[in-house]
Amino acid sequence: MSDEHASLPETKPGEHPFAPYVRILGRGKRGSRSLNRVEARHAMGMILAGEVEDVQLGAFLMLMRVKEESPEELAGFVDAVRAQANAPEGLTVDIDWSSYAGKRRHAPWFFFSLLLLAEAGLRVFVHGAEGHTPERIYLTSVMEAFGFPVAHDWETAARQLDETNLSYMHLRDVAPRLAEMIELRPILGLRSPVHSLSRLINPLSAPVVMQGISHPPYAGLHQGAGELLGYERVAVIRGEGGEIERNPDNVMKVFRARRDVDGFVTEEDSWPALFPQRHVKPEKIDVTDMARVWRGDLSDEYGEAAVISTAALALYEAGRAESQDAALAQAEALWNERDRQKFDSALAVRG
Repeated sequence: MSDEHASLPETKPGEHPFAPYVRILGRGKRGSRSLNRVEARHAMGMILAGEVEDVQLGAFLMLMRVKEESPEELAGFVDAVRAQANAPEGLTVDIDWSSYAGKRRHAPWFFFSLLLLAEAGLRVFVHGAEGHTPERIYLTSVMEAFGFPVAHDWETAARQLDETNLSYMHLRDVAPRLAEMIELRPILGLRSPVHSLSRLINPLSAPVVMQGISHPPYAGLHQGAGELLGYERVAVIRGEGGEIERNPDNVMKVFRARRDVDGFVTEEDSWPALFPQRHVKPEKIDVTDMARVWRGDLSDEYGEAAVISTAALALYEAGRAESQDAALAQAEALWNERDRQKFDSALAVRG
C-alpha cells in the first residue's frame, strides 16, 4: 500500500467510500477538521470520477463552505483537477487568466486588456464559466460579439495561441465535472469552494497566474494555495465585479506569492487610484459602446483607464516593466497604437 493511500481516512463497514470525507467536515465545532492535501486530492478525484452521490456532493460542498476551505484543501483539489484535465505537454503560455465572475456594474473592459497583452507578445490562456449567476455579462458573450471564437479543445486553443497569443476555453472543456459543480450555485444558493478552485487550476502551468476575487479575505487563501502548488507567481486583486479588472477609481492592492531564490515570498503591493472622484456607473452595459470606444468613435474615461491599468498590472507581473509607471506608460502606448479597425467586419455582421 502506498503512503498516499495509507494516509486516507478509513471507511466503516457498510458505508459509502466517500462518507468519511463528509464525516470529517461535519462532526461539529470540536470534532471536525480540515482535510489534508492528500485527502483533498482523493476526495476531489472521486467527485470528478462520478463516484459520489448527489446528496454527498451537496453536503460536502456546503460543509466546506461553512468551514471555509484551507490552502491545503484547495491545493489538493487542484491536484485532482490538473491530473484529469489532459492538457497537452509542450503547450506553453505566459499568463493564466481566469474569468468566472461576470460583470454587472461596468462593461468587461478587461477583454481589451487581454488584446493589448497579446499584441505585446504575451501568450495568455483564459479559462472560465458563465451563466451561474443571473444578470451578469460574461466574457464569452463579448468575445462572440467581437468575432473572437472560443476554443472547445486543446488543439484549437494551441492554434489560437500560435496565431493570436490569446485563447479562451470554457471550464466544461477543461474539467467538465467542475463546470457542473459551478452551475449548482443557483440550486445551493451559495458559492462553494469550486469558485476558488477553478481560478487556481492553471492547466498549462503558466509562470504568472492572475486572480480576481470579490472578497479580500480570500486573498491569503489564494496566495497560500499558489505557494503550495509551486506556481512561480500568483497575483490576486479585488477585481471589479470579481473579474481580473482594475477599478481605476480605487486604490488597487495586489496580494502576491512568488518564488524567490530563498523560497516563496508573500507580499502586498498598492497602485494608487487614477482619479480623485468616483465615476458614475453606466445605466446599462452595451457591447456596441465598447466597440465604439475601441474604434475611437466614443470616449469613455473610466473604461479606457480600466483597460490600460489592467493591462499595466499584467505587464508588471509578467516582468515586462520594472515599475508601475513604466507599466502604465507601456499599456497606454499599446492602447494608442491599437488596430482600431480590427473588429469592423465582425461587428458589421453582428449589427
